[in-house]
Parts: sequence; structure tokens; C-alpha cells
Amino acid sequence: MTKIRVFVTGTGIISPIGRGFTETLNAIKQKKIGIRPLTLFPVPFDIPLPVGEILLTESYNTPRTHKLALIAAKEAVRNTEFPPDAIVLGTTTGGMDLSEKLIKEKNCNPDLYEYHSTGTVAEYIARELKCTGPVLTVSTACSSGTLAIKLAIELLRSGMAKTVLTGGADALCRLTYHGFNSLQLIDPDGAKPLDKDRKGMSIAEGAAMLLLTADAEPPDNAVAEILGAGLTCDAYHPASPHPEGLGASGAIKSALKDAGISNDDIDYVNLHGTGTNDNDSSEAKALNSVFTDKMPEVSSIKGACGHSLAAAGAIEAVISSFVIQEDIIPENVGLKNPDPELKLSPSLLKKSKINTVLSNSFGFGGNNASVVISEPEAHPGNAVFKKRKPLRVLCFTCITGAGNAEETYASLKSTGKCCGKVEIDHISKILPKNKLRRLKRLPKMVLSLAVNAQQNGNDVKPRSIYFGTGFGALSETYDFLDKLYESNEQFPSPTDFVGSVHNAPAGQASIWLGATGANITSTAGDYSFEQSLLCASLTSAEENDPMMVIGADEYHNVLTKILDRSSEPDSPSDGGGAFLLTHGEKSGLNIFVPFFEYAVDNKNIISSLMNRLGGVDRIKELFGAVFAGIPAYKRTAGKIQLSELRSEISYSIPYIEYRKFTGEFASASAVASVVAANCVNYGMVPSLSGNKEFDLNNKGILIIGFGDFITAIEIYK
Repeated sequence: MTKIRVFVTGTGIISPIGRGFTETLNAIKQKKIGIRPLTLFPVPFDIPLPVGEILLTESYNTPRTHKLALIAAKEAVRNTEFPPDAIVLGTTTGGMDLSEKLIKEKNCNPDLYEYHSTGTVAEYIARELKCTGPVLTVSTACSSGTLAIKLAIELLRSGMAKTVLTGGADALCRLTYHGFNSLQLIDPDGAKPLDKDRKGMSIAEGAAMLLLTADAEPPDNAVAEILGAGLTCDAYHPASPHPEGLGASGAIKSALKDAGISNDDIDYVNLHGTGTNDNDSSEAKALNSVFTDKMPEVSSIKGACGHSLAAAGAIEAVISSFVIQEDIIPENVGLKNPDPELKLSPSLLKKSKINTVLSNSFGFGGNNASVVISEPEAHPGNAVFKKRKPLRVLCFTCITGAGNAEETYASLKSTGKCCGKVEIDHISKILPKNKLRRLKRLPKMVLSLAVNAQQNGNDVKPRSIYFGTGFGALSETYDFLDKLYESNEQFPSPTDFVGSVHNAPAGQASIWLGATGANITSTAGDYSFEQSLLCASLTSAEENDPMMVIGADEYHNVLTKILDRSSEPDSPSDGGGAFLLTHGEKSGLNIFVPFFEYAVDNKNIISSLMNRLGGVDRIKELFGAVFAGIPAYKRTAGKIQLSELRSEISYSIPYIEYRKFTGEFASASAVASVVAANCVNYGMVPSLSGNKEFDLNNKGILIIGFGDFITAIEIYK
């Protein structure tokens, strides 16, 4: 087997304590604190809360998160000649800082919300850097940046890329500033991680990127090596960590195992260390349960630079690489009285030989991620090439404007369509009402799909959950901002804030089903479900445990009209689909994502798609139909791409544009995949959207997405 090691060959960073290697390193040595009162937007208090705010001198015609991300990205690739093969980014705010201003002004021009979606940050970087490979976005609250690094590692190990630009970015905005304050998680005096008198965190902004390169030996420009990473979910509470740190310790152990080292090899732990009572206590218990013989040096940098949410894990990974290069341990800034109950001895600033660092990131929804970073020759990585394989389908289900799965299939057979806005009764009728009091439309939809899929799969319990959503929980986001503005920004809803994060529905599903493995929320607009399937095949490569992959989006009477430019106000649609999967291409139904590439300025993308699909002969042998997904907003470009594909395939095969029967919404491909799986099972395709019924002749269905991305899903027996 081919050995694949992952090296850091470039870094970029911008945070409240500095920009770039030299400025950041000097700030660490000088114990600089970048926390000061907020100035970005007015707040209805005499003294704004202290935040980690960055002074930006550059002028870009984009929201703030996009600006920060591009600054870090350009620095990370400054010494490279070619664009990265792929980009993987973690973010939670996307273009929210601009969108919330427009919403406050009641501006309903969809063109002004072009950069709202979290997925647009990575796409913006891809356009600027001319990257035409996979462009992936994950949004798992404060673990997003570290999770992005894990996905980047697996892209390299799978051979899908040789270089990946990865990291995280988030900007300050009203949603996060007021949201965390409503949860009483902000320390008005500034964060004091691990301090006995700690009162909370300091919200911040920033961005960091790492250029990762796959090679058998360290290249000349390698500054560090990523040995491995681990992911878990607490499956405990939407916003609070497990009190005993079980999920956190699981992520640490998984990272050490993936890295092929023991806990004794860790010289320094860069803590998540937010300064909240619950987080610091949970992380301390996790560390004490893992490092039973000898505790490494530990410290948190969040007292200095604040908690930059999705950017935090990436910032700390970049600083961990600085620690290795300079053999310097950052001081736990803000700490005066160490909490004896934590049983940790946070470090003072000092020089010390550091070969290997563990960096932790934990977030809402119980998402935990840990990464191991080392000096390139300290522990030669033992990772090998992992060929991605099809996933075996145990069962599937959907919910659409026509109702549940059975009602959807019946509607397709009788009318050829299943579009429409899902009735609320169809969403929650199989769920206990006493557990749904605080949940709104999207989490109810996801829970309904998850519970139904598990029941259809003979109550098989998934270990991991992968969720794809184009726009996340719109009801909670709108209600939070609406209440905020109605109260002159004085009385935000903590419940709506917790529910507004993109990964909240997946977190609810993990609690409901007891899924403590990886929990990944992908958000890439109209291609989010395909990305969630890709993430499942990448990060579950060595797990035999079942996994659930869900795609869903809700229609909101206000936000959908301005955010989703493919939506049809006169014919609203939403819904989703779910698959219970496991590993092993065996008899029965299989599903696989062989292709996911950015189409902008990618002239040879259709040829690349054909090559990845195995050429005309393989397509003719395996597939009896093509389901084509062309978002209405990209209809002109999508039709051209479809025409090019038909020319390449060059033989007669039925083509069905699935959005004509699913309706227009971001996760329509999830419903189309469930419909395709049902058709393959029965060997027939009903009369869909004006197409005549036809026999598949024991073949599968190929689902191709068109527009800004070209994606492919194979479903076959």
C-alpha cells in the first residue's frame, strides 16, 4: 500500500493579535491581548462587551468573513506556483454581517444577498485562487476549522487531491455577539480560561489557512506534519458539552489513533479553553482521563485573541505549527488563579522543545474535533492511501410536499410530481410531541427523516450522522433577528440562537439516535447533499458501523425568497431525504459520489467527469437513466453543461430533470436520490414530469448536478 503523509507547506493567519507569522509570533512572545470593546456596529448599551475585533484596511466588495478568509488564503499560498487542488473551509457566519443589516432595513433584493450562504466563502476563495477541484464547506459551530483539516487530510489520503487549502474563517456580527451574550457566556472583563473566577468567553473574529501537501517524505518547504485527527459527537445537549468530557476524550483518543502515536508522545496541548465554566471543566476531565500518567504542557490562547468560532481551530492549528517551529509555548493569558478542580497546570510563556502538539476544538451540537501536528521528522506518519468505495444502502426515506415516503411515491406514480411545501403535520406525526416543543421546521424535518430511516432499517443505530443543508435553520435565524430588532437589540432569544447554527438539526438527530461518532454538517448550496455523501465516504473509511446521511432544507416565507435565487415564490417547495448506509459493496443497493468539482472557469470539467465515471462503456453498462439537477438560477449554464454531457455520452439514454418533479430547493438532490434508489429497487422509472414510464433493465441511475458545481451520484445494484 502507498504511504501518504500530510505536510503543512504554507500558512496564513489573521487574528485580533496579529497578521502573518512574524506579527503573530511577536504577539505571543509579548503576551499581547487583542480584546477590546466592540466598534464594528452600535449596541444599545453604555459600554460594548469586549471582543476580539480586527482592524481591516483592505477594501473588498464582499462581507467581512470573505475578506478575512481571502487574506489568510493568499498568505498561505504566497510561495506556490499553482492553485490548490481542493479547498476545504469551516465557517458559521458566512455573509451574515451584511445580511443582517439588509434584513434590518427590510431590503428584499436577492442580488444583495449573493454572499449570504456559508458556502460562498470557500467559493469566493476558489474563484480568486483559480481552484477548480472539490470546494467543500463544513459548518459545525466552533469545531468547524479543525473538522475542515480532518476532511482535507482524508481528501489527500484518498488521492482526490495532492494539495489542499484548508482552514476556517468567521467575522463578528450581531447574530453571534448578541447570541452568545443571551446565553450568558460572555465575560464582561475578558476571557480567563482555566481561572477559578472565569465567567465566560470573549467572542472574536479571524481566519487561518494551511496549505497541505501529500508526499511520502517531507518536501523542502514543510514546516510541520499533520499526523491525524479525530471526530466525535457528545449526543448529549444542543449547547452544553458532556459534563464528564466523554465526547472530547473520544475525539482525542481517535486523533492519537489516527496519528499512530501514544499519549506519551504529546508535548503540548493547545486547549479549546474558551473560559466558560462548563467547557473548561469538560475539557479538563477529558484530558485527565486520557493523560493518566503524565500531563503534557497545556494552555489556551483564547484569553489573548478571543474565541473566533469556526476560525478558532484553524488559528490554533497554525499557531501550533509556529510552536513547533519556534519551540515556544504560549502563555495562558488572562489566568491569575488556576482552578484547582480542573487538575491542570496551565503554562507560562517559555521556550521548550516541542515535537508534537494536540489541538482541540469543541462546539455546539456536541461536535468534537482534535488534530495532532508534529515536527516533520518527529513521527513519520503511518497513513496509507485509502481508496474510497461505494456505500451500501440499508434503507432510505424522504419527506416532500406530497407527504412521507409512501405518499411521495404514490404521488409520483399518479401525477409525476412531489413538489410543494411540506405540511407541518407530515413532518412531526411520527415524533413524540412532548419532545418537540422548542423545535421549529428544519430540525423537526431532520428528526422525522432520521427516525423514519432508523425504523425502516430495523432500528439499526447509526454511529455517525452527515447532514447537508443549503441554508440551515431559516425559521430560527429569522425569528432571532426579528426579535432582536423589535427589542432595539436588547432581548435576543437564546433558544433561537442555539437553533440557528447550521449543525443544530444534526446535533438534535445525534441526541435522538445516540450517535456518538462523526457528526458533520455540509453546506454548499444546491450541492450540500452530494457533499455530505462525499464526507461520509471520506471520514468513515475504516468504520464498519452504520451511518446516516441526510439532506434537507426548509421554505421560509421571507428568507427563502431573498436567499435562494432558484426558489419559486408562487410554487414553494422544500423537504429532504435520508439514507442509512454502511460499508461494503455487496449484493443490494450501492451509492457513491465519484465526482465533485467547481465548475467556474473549469473548461474541461465535462471531460473530467466522463473520465471519473469510467467512460461511455461503463455508463452504458451500469446506468439506465440520468437524473439531471439544474437549479433554476443556473438554468442557462446548466443546460449548456447538460448538452455537453449528452454529446460525450453519445448514445440514447433517458434524461430526467429532477427539479421538475421535486420542486426548487437547495436539497432537492436528496429527494431525487431517494426517488432514484426506489426506482432502481423496483427496476422501473414512473412517468416523471412528462416523461413516459420505462424499464431500467436491471441498471442503476446516475444523478448529475449542474451549475456552479458538477457533481455525480451513482446508485446501482
